[in-house]
Amino acid sequence: MEAAKSNIKLVVAGLLLAIFMSAIDNTIVATAMGTIVSKLGGMDKFVWVTSAYMVTTMAGMPIFGKLSDMYGRKRFFIFGLTVFLIGSALCGFAQSIEQLSIYRAIQGIGGGALMPIAFTIIFDIFPPEKRGKMTGLLGAVFGAASVVGPLLGAYITDYFGWEWVFYINVPIGIVSFALIMKNYKESPGHSKQKIDWWGASTLVIAVISLMFALELGGKQYDWSSAPIISLFVSFAVFFIVFFFVELRAKEPILPFFLFKRRLFASSQILAFLYGGTFIILTVYIPIFVQAVYGGSATNAGLILTPMMLGSVAGSSIGGIFSSKTSYRNLMIISVISYIAGMFLLSTLTPDSARILLTLFMIIVGFGMGFSFSLLPTASQHNLEPRFRGTANSTNQFLRSLGMTMGITIFGTIQNNVFASKLAEGFKGMGGNANAAMANVGDTRQIFEPSVRAKIPEAILSKIVDAMSSSITHVFLIALIPIVIAVIFVFMMGNSRVTITKKQNNTEA
Repeated sequence: MEAAKSNIKLVVAGLLLAIFMSAIDNTIVATAMGTIVSKLGGMDKFVWVTSAYMVTTMAGMPIFGKLSDMYGRKRFFIFGLTVFLIGSALCGFAQSIEQLSIYRAIQGIGGGALMPIAFTIIFDIFPPEKRGKMTGLLGAVFGAASVVGPLLGAYITDYFGWEWVFYINVPIGIVSFALIMKNYKESPGHSKQKIDWWGASTLVIAVISLMFALELGGKQYDWSSAPIISLFVSFAVFFIVFFFVELRAKEPILPFFLFKRRLFASSQILAFLYGGTFIILTVYIPIFVQAVYGGSATNAGLILTPMMLGSVAGSSIGGIFSSKTSYRNLMIISVISYIAGMFLLSTLTPDSARILLTLFMIIVGFGMGFSFSLLPTASQHNLEPRFRGTANSTNQFLRSLGMTMGITIFGTIQNNVFASKLAEGFKGMGGNANAAMANVGDTRQIFEPSVRAKIPEAILSKIVDAMSSSITHVFLIALIPIVIAVIFVFMMGNSRVTITKKQNNTEA
């Protein structure tokens, strides 16, 4: 068994800290972005702070996954952790939005190695009968971190300053570094192979083109503008080239033959679909609370706690029972709960009781939580160790891609529905509504208590109704990819974590 001499508990503690730090990063920074822009300026460029991180993270995931298969997990996990911490420290020292964007790109390079390799290490050091429980634990931390981020970001920004949104990573990362460096003893069972530079290069260019197109489209540039169309064309061209390069490469970055395995392919597609719908929950539930119920930004972050608890329960149960029944049976429970929760959220109105929102979040979080533990495990099922890093990094990459595309597509839908409902609600109100909106300015600010109090009740109710309808409409539309996910759940077959009589590190 790999890492037989490792102090397993300390290794797991180090991995949990790294996963928490990596998973929380984007949500915690997003919460602080308003303060960051007010301090550093660059309102027209703040999108680059998020884009730079996501581009380098997603481009790095499949590459680091493959490199860890070829040269070992530990060295690339430590490399990723070191780069992430250096980038975090630099972000805190940034003096302009341009500097911050560059430092976030550095941070993202490290982030691309942390999550996929951490899950793969768990698969390496634990025998089959314990992998489900451990991946459930890691998945629970990932889910909880993603939900806790907004609340923690608001608290740190208010009481310590925006710089500490980045500085907080340093002590956490140093502890993780020390635990892994000292206690993880990796076996020398990795063979050096030729690096697929052409595959890596074309993949990076394709991912960068797609990410910038999605991040800038509809914000900095119109979707039909030449820059956005050019980026989509660049993505298509380089992805096609990447596909043909990988078919001919001796050691491809992404072995396409793995997709011939039904369980592998269905796990990857489910990661994409779950990622694309999960992100709208973390974004729009807090907005609903703040906009419709009139809660503060801090309360909006705190309101996600029930969803976090539900996701932790789902992830843990999925991991524990993965050796007792098939991945498909567990994912059936997941997708039923996910569909039910999302549908119930789509029925919310401004008059809905808060207890109903809490209950609906628990249901949707429970269904979502299974994916955090089961999909990484299923994607590596019965794979040789030399493919595990690639399999898990592909799973994380597609989940992140789904999140990016989801927030772009559903964000566009929400904005259009909100504008339509607002115009419909104001029809016939004449100049009073126009004057009120002119005084308010950016509609994202109208739900600040001080601004909200200045809006006449008749107009405020129209705005609240429009916001409520636009968000619940998004939840309803989100049922489409979740229903599609049902097909791929049934494609997973009867595979399950198999336990041999001898506790070794191979699948039966």
